[in-house]
Amino acid sequence: MTQTAPKGPAAYFPSIEKKYGRPVAEWKEVIRASPLRKHMELVAWLKDEYSLGHGHANALVAHTLAEAAKDGKDDGK
Repeated sequence: MTQTAPKGPAAYFPSIEKKYGRPVAEWKEVIRASPLRKHMELVAWLKDEYSLGHGHANALVAHTLAEAAKDGKDDGK
């Protein structure tokens, strides 16, 4: 069986881990620990605070917020 490549935000995860030297799970914890909740605020914060590129920050935030919404942890802020 052939393994399919990840799609959507997860497609960025291998390059994020390689470029920034932190596992994606750690980045998700950083995002969840932030008091910010809006997508673009979080993206801008990751870019400013951690020097992530826009695409990488966007992928991490999109995936993390989608997980929170799926788990019912989206508080609507």
